Amino acid sequence: MKDMLLVELLTEELPPKSLARLAQAFHEQLHAQLLAAGFIEAQEAGRWLATPRRLAVQFEQVQAAQPDRVIERKGPAVVSGLEDNGQPSKALQGFMRSAGVSFEQLERTHDGKAEYFVARQHKAGEALDLHLATMVEAALKKLPVAKLMRWGAGEAQFVRPVHRLLMLHGSRVVPGNVLGLTAGNVTRGHRFMSAGEIVIANAADYVDTLRDTGKVIADFAERREMIRTQLQQAAGGLQCLEDAALLDEVTALVEYPAVYAASFEAEYLAVPQECLILTMKANQKYFPLFEQGKLSNRFLVVSNMAVVDPTHIIEGNARVVRPRLADAKFFFETDRRLPLQQRAAELGRVIYHNKLGTQQQRVERLVAIARQVATLLRSDVAQAERAALLCKADLTSLMVGEFPELQGTMGRYYALHDGEAQAVADAIEAHYRPRYAGDALPQGNVACAVALADKLDALAGLFSIGQIPTGDKDPFGLRRAALGVLRILLETPLPLPLDELIGTAMQLNRGDAAAAGQLFEFMLERLRGLLRDAGHAVNAVDAVLALKPTRIDLVTAKLEAVRVFSALPEAEALAVANKRIVNILKKSALESLPDEADVALLQAPAEKALFEQVVAITPHIRSLVAAEDYTEALTQLAGLRAAVDRFFEDVMVMAEETLIRQNRLALLKQLAGLMNQVADISRL
Repeated sequence: MKDMLLVELLTEELPPKSLARLAQAFHEQLHAQLLAAGFIEAQEAGRWLATPRRLAVQFEQVQAAQPDRVIERKGPAVVSGLEDNGQPSKALQGFMRSAGVSFEQLERTHDGKAEYFVARQHKAGEALDLHLATMVEAALKKLPVAKLMRWGAGEAQFVRPVHRLLMLHGSRVVPGNVLGLTAGNVTRGHRFMSAGEIVIANAADYVDTLRDTGKVIADFAERREMIRTQLQQAAGGLQCLEDAALLDEVTALVEYPAVYAASFEAEYLAVPQECLILTMKANQKYFPLFEQGKLSNRFLVVSNMAVVDPTHIIEGNARVVRPRLADAKFFFETDRRLPLQQRAAELGRVIYHNKLGTQQQRVERLVAIARQVATLLRSDVAQAERAALLCKADLTSLMVGEFPELQGTMGRYYALHDGEAQAVADAIEAHYRPRYAGDALPQGNVACAVALADKLDALAGLFSIGQIPTGDKDPFGLRRAALGVLRILLETPLPLPLDELIGTAMQLNRGDAAAAGQLFEFMLERLRGLLRDAGHAVNAVDAVLALKPTRIDLVTAKLEAVRVFSALPEAEALAVANKRIVNILKKSALESLPDEADVALLQAPAEKALFEQVVAITPHIRSLVAAEDYTEALTQLAGLRAAVDRFFEDVMVMAEETLIRQNRLALLKQLAGLMNQVADISRL
């Protein structure tokens, strides 16, 4: 008999930021076990439900008992399972004992490589009642819980204390014990709005009964959509902040959501809106409202109570937020009394890293790197130096001390208050960008100079002391910093040599050439992933990066050139020939070969023809590459195909006579240098 299965754990308030993840994991683990045991079929997906005080799962078509099954156990190979006299070996005897079968009951099977003994046993299906509690316990143990709690006098452990266990198959309670609790069909609804304890008559009635009697919306997705809709309605003519993470968090904090509009005194709007938004979101879980893109003094509260007269809820939340806003106002006004330049002098007391000195020493390095970048970009060097000097000064401010997320943002406000140039203030805010994948890049050469300096110094400094990311471990966010550098160079784009920038940053951090080389290779690997994620062909990326380009801004044009070249009918043959050339040259002492072949030593017509074409086309190819017209350069190389094919058909490269052999190798070296200026064609 099939029926709906329901399992619910009633708990204390669960961690809101991980509620959905816990519920999903519980559903996945229990689904896998029910499927493996034969209680459900593969198409039975089930669903997970979650509120602040419960985790639940439902499966529609669950068998009351498993179907009869054949359990197959693979034993030793026949060769090792039998003695010379045909009797079972010790290994086979041990297998028979563990499987509970006699020699006559064994079967033989062939897996395509060898013949094996197999024990097949028919096992009658067992009732769901015998297995469900064990499955639930096993699923709970596999949940992504960082720290377990123990409560009462028992030994049970979970992320929060568990008070009730509900296990229903249709209208029948499935007996069992989980975390020291006996299964039943009674749960609880909303802490304040419920009609008391709730009996779930049938597993299929669970969601409706909780909604109607318990005033609990059990479905997380449904509750989230209710909140989103109510936010839009309550906003009136204003715009509500779209924040998916905040919406998920408040969904995990309420069981029966109701949205109310509240307000605060308009005087607080004199504080930068980033500060007010952050304190409302982070501390109070409120949704700020905007008018024409500017923060208003109204906000929305997601309450866990739906009441006829919400006045006390609205006024209570307004009272709660007021001290937070007052603190922000105090921090802002106090911070502005001390200019950023004086704050920068205080950075000498702030340790950046015990092996890399103070923040002040770091700022000195940032100034030097920013100066180099601005000089190469022919930008305003003085502004770049000034922005680099002040970019970390807000770390000592009260506001950033309270809200570290505002570093850079507050520096910009304070710089403008101090009368700094707009470009300097903007660079202070933008030098942390991009903070994450898809984040906006710094705009303008001054901002880019400081942003590059910040990231390159972090990378060079930590690589110089051996703090290189390994595996999944990256405590200093160096992969993110590397991707930031690459995105700025690639997408802005900026004509800067990456190896020189790394060299300067490494020298300032007293790193050696080996560390600089490691960092450059690290950056190329990040670039490889970045380009592949952007949709570029893997072999094209490998071909371009094989030449270890230092001008990252030119990589996209080279990839486009390779894409066009790969579509030409001559491309495959030239790639194969180029690979052959590379392999031949690898076996030769390249440093002893001249850069060009000697025309006087050419003998065969095919090598003379190839030499003439190479000499004729070389200046043109070099001119195209210098002009960064990589597509045309590779297209022109396609004209060499016939001469290259004829050379390999008619000419013995490794001739017995040394001078002839060396001259032919020199010709191949000359050809390889010509063909591989844009990318390593052999990688195609």
